Amino acid sequence: DILLYKGNIVPVGEDQIPHVEITREIARKFNFHYPHPETGSVFPEPEPKITKFSRLVGLDGKAKMSKSLGNTILLSDTPEEVLKKVRNAVTDTLKVRRNDPGRPEVCTVFSYHKRFTAREELDSIEAGCRSGALGCVDCKKLCAAAISAELEPLLEKRRYYEDRIELVREILLEGEIKARALASQTMQEVRTAMKLG
Repeated sequence: DILLYKGNIVPVGEDQIPHVEITREIARKFNFHYPHPETGSVFPEPEPKITKFSRLVGLDGKAKMSKSLGNTILLSDTPEEVLKKVRNAVTDTLKVRRNDPGRPEVCTVFSYHKRFTAREELDSIEAGCRSGALGCVDCKKLCAAAISAELEPLLEKRRYYEDRIELVREILLEGEIKARALASQTMQEVRTAMKLG
């Protein structure tokens, strides 16, 4: 999911849409009761946009990924950790042995493949699953590799910043300064609209 706000794109979860709606309502009411003399409105109304993969089912196949349920793959997980977790992921319960035909549409691992595996490989994996030629163990290994390939740039950047804590502090301080300036400007617009001070 993404939230468009003041021209910026900010990621939000699907479960955050009610919060976006509350924010929209607050902005709408404020702008109606206190129109800005120059711009007309102080607060833009945020707009939620749902992506194709706005939510991934947890490794247990029962609910969305949640740290409290222990069914997640974390952005900080190493390839070894990803493989260990994906090995325990729920698959098609009717596909017991390698040669048994599978049903990708009910398989948690295949839902991850649809998100992380390249399109040309995905068709081959689906066909192998349906025919029974691809076993669940091999399917999970392929899936874990695809997930790890996507996480690798994040891990690399994480390692970079872990070794440069002072740089992280500088970035946070710079962000705080920018946020304070923006908040101050917004509050000035609020005071102008409300005719305060």
